[in-house]
Amino acid sequence: VRELLADAFRMPDDLLEPGEEHENEGVERRGAEEPQGSKDLTQQGSSLPDASTPSSPRHPHSMAAPNRDNDLRRTFPAFPPHASEDARFAATWWGNAWVTALEEGALDAKRLARGRGYAEQGNVDAITVTPGLVLAYVQGSRARPYRVQVRLRTLGDADWDRFLDRAADRTGHIAALLDREMPEALAECGVPLLPGPGDLEPQCSCPDRGHPCKHAAALCYQTARLLDADPFVLLLLRGRGERELLDALSRLSATRAARAAQGQEPAPLPGVRAGEALAPRRLPPLPAPLPVPAHPEQPPAYPASPGGPDPFALDQLATDAAARAHALLATGRDPVG
Repeated sequence: VRELLADAFRMPDDLLEPGEEHENEGVERRGAEEPQGSKDLTQQGSSLPDASTPSSPRHPHSMAAPNRDNDLRRTFPAFPPHASEDARFAATWWGNAWVTALEEGALDAKRLARGRGYAEQGNVDAITVTPGLVLAYVQGSRARPYRVQVRLRTLGDADWDRFLDRAADRTGHIAALLDREMPEALAECGVPLLPGPGDLEPQCSCPDRGHPCKHAAALCYQTARLLDADPFVLLLLRGRGERELLDALSRLSATRAARAAQGQEPAPLPGVRAGEALAPRRLPPLPAPLPVPAHPEQPPAYPASPGGPDPFALDQLATDAAARAHALLATGRDPVG
């Protein structure tokens, strides 16, 4: 079994540097072609490497490959060492919900404590997140880091449709996601976004068979910090990338707005239709004019105000205008005009 799985956890430093493979091929080819008497070359100071001399192992500084990232693959650099200020490891409620799922599903509290210490000391290398998988190298007590992965079940199409419907119901949900926040109402919409106890499936290349081992626990703790910074990491783990989700929410919101506009009848506008106004018809006769008053009425009294017009001048103007209007109505002529 060890021979079959030897390449399953092969480290990047096991690969040859560019050009080194061709040099080794040349050395092997020369060794195969040399006759039996070629031992004299070794005694004379041959430059061929001695197989008995162990070579110092080379360890990768990081497994990050941001040039391979896309909407369904995101690589995050390693977190610097940072100790938790209180008992809570994460800073947000959804990050602590992830930690709770880890701790309630663990079988050994001591391994969890060691893993939390590894995470706080910065032993977790760059983290790669794809649908259903978190992958990273974790430095343990040995010189060579261990390859650790944590699996989480992805959601089906029906669950995603229900999540999108709930997110599109309120514009505040979309705004919160864009602000890198996860509303509790959206996370509790009947879709299992956050994992529960036993939902996290860790695997590690170390010989420890704990559930989880301290290296896998360290990766889970560090993943909670990723969720603190960006809840779209949780959605990516469940199977959908950020761009795909935002596009789907945009289309769904536009479709709902169009349906709402079609269902509403336009409000009636005041007035008469042009066809009715321009239709030929005979107008009714005008009503009889009202009787002319016997005399013009007195204008109202105008109060005085500081800086305003003279109230007596206004009274004179109003009285004169009323007299002229009464004469025009009675005789059809304006005595002044």
